[in-house]
Amino acid sequence: MPTPDPSTLKLRAQALQLHGVLSHWDTCCTEAWVGTLLDWEEQERTRRSMERRLHSARIGRFKPLVDYDWSWPEQIDQASVSELMTLQFLHSASNAILVGPSGVGKTTIAQNIAHQAVLQGHTAMFTTAGKLLGELASLDSDSALRTRLRHYARPDLLVIDEVGYLSYSSRYADLLFELISRRHEHKSTLITTNKSFAEWGEVFPNAACVVALVDRLVHHAEIVGIKGQSYRRKEAQEHARARTAKRKPSKEAT
Repeated sequence: MPTPDPSTLKLRAQALQLHGVLSHWDTCCTEAWVGTLLDWEEQERTRRSMERRLHSARIGRFKPLVDYDWSWPEQIDQASVSELMTLQFLHSASNAILVGPSGVGKTTIAQNIAHQAVLQGHTAMFTTAGKLLGELASLDSDSALRTRLRHYARPDLLVIDEVGYLSYSSRYADLLFELISRRHEHKSTLITTNKSFAEWGEVFPNAACVVALVDRLVHHAEIVGIKGQSYRRKEAQEHARARTAKRKPSKEAT
């Protein structure tokens, strides 16, 4: 194994801000343990950084995409989902929008994309529309609101799940518009919704900003439509049938 270049080792120590080691650099730079020490420190910091980003992302438990039943939806563009998993849309600060009825896997796909973003060194945050908008609307001072908006504007990827399952007042629409405007062309936002954009007027009735909100979301966005019946309902029915069959006495017993 070639001897590490001391100048390269010093640059790594400076990047790690190991001031104690650097203050004695001339004494220790040729020691064999210096390279090993830097390797340990870099690996540990990478691990801790990953843990922090995963904790901050709040993705929750999810089914890996490898277990997703692609044959169940009546319509889904698997190639588009695979492209989103490459995270190329993050590099151009583009958005992604998953549209489809409840139970077809929108949340699962979004969680997998967010998890992949964290694994690749990006910051991500996963939240529902109800939680996000409820939190922002509850803040009682302009300074607290600005601070929280900066918090949600900061991640490389913000996932807002379940837009369309509840309806909101104009106040909530304005808050979402402000957040999306701050992120527009700077950071990527992934939305899951059960409503077509033509129906967003029902989600935010009487809100004047709906057209502008949708315009910013779809600008440079990858839109994936999913059609089909609820997979959760299918699983529930299968479990119910299995329980019934288990309880049913056999012919021999009767």
